Amino acid sequence: MRHLLLATLGLALVSAPVMAEPNWPVAAPETQDVSAEGLAAMDAAVRAGTFHKITSILIARHGRLVHEVYFDEAGRESRRNTRSVTKTVTAMLVGAAVARGEIASVDTPVLPFVSDHGPFDNPDPRKAAITVEDLLTMSSLLECDDDNSFSRGNEERMYLIEDWVKFAMDLPVRGFPDWIPQPENQPYGRAFSYCTAGVTTLGAVVQKATGEPLKDFAREALFGPLGIEGERWQMSPMGLAQGGGGLGLRSRDLLTLGQLLLNHGRWDGRQVLPEAWTRAMTAPHASVDPQKGDYGYLIWLPTYQVAGAPHPAWTMSGTGGNKVAIIPDLDAVVVVTTENFDVRNPHGLADTLIADHALAAMK
Repeated sequence: MRHLLLATLGLALVSAPVMAEPNWPVAAPETQDVSAEGLAAMDAAVRAGTFHKITSILIARHGRLVHEVYFDEAGRESRRNTRSVTKTVTAMLVGAAVARGEIASVDTPVLPFVSDHGPFDNPDPRKAAITVEDLLTMSSLLECDDDNSFSRGNEERMYLIEDWVKFAMDLPVRGFPDWIPQPENQPYGRAFSYCTAGVTTLGAVVQKATGEPLKDFAREALFGPLGIEGERWQMSPMGLAQGGGGLGLRSRDLLTLGQLLLNHGRWDGRQVLPEAWTRAMTAPHASVDPQKGDYGYLIWLPTYQVAGAPHPAWTMSGTGGNKVAIIPDLDAVVVVTTENFDVRNPHGLADTLIADHALAAMK
């Protein structure tokens, strides 16, 4: 698939003027086959504390904004720190760089783009073989696992180091004992391991390839054409915009990014990202586990169950249960922002809110 993708990514991206904000047409829920009564019940459950601290819910159906409610005082203009939702933005920026020929392909090795952060510890020829796609799919051979506090690559260890890229590339190659299948014996031939340091490094690759700061390239290639403004990046001690998390965006901005994927890269009549790239992003490339399903290019691929019917989805997901859920068969995007950072199972809460309320309200 990747080779077919490369053949179709050469199209020129259409430049667009910066708009004041994403141009969202608004419609009454019932006109887009969404139950206003169901949405009212959802909002009542949120206000009752059923889902702890939800800060906003936005829903788009058939390209129309049908629901926009803020449950905190910050309101519509607040830039939400949606944590690892940022990772999907980084995948979009990789696609823009590939389309412009600044990154040759997803098969491109990353080491030449970050060599100025070296020399690196634990030298191994397999590090030189790590590709852009390996970082996009959380399946490089670096010993990096944010879900394991013992992992040398756990992101909390990275934040103690000045050079986050060197931190990642200094990591040893991970081992596969007998009870863990080798990558070639796992689905899609990859071994998934959630690694923020790898995505941080991917941001550095885009920055080096494009010859401009990551935040500037994001403004030029993505946010400007979408009318997104006032974005707030978190920066590393060495001045690298953190592509792995913490980007501050308005809830409407998040809805726009979700709609961009649903529209296969088009927004307001312009092809902002190549259609082939968005299709590659949302195709399965790695298997996480039976409960969480598959993973695309820095995007989750769950299936929501609504009244016994399955609805495959793509989700941009961040700590606390922050979600941008794109549901193609319902032609819908749902944004849930939260502050449930110290709540048990926050992703489960957000997914229940999305499936049992937002999607259940759709006819």
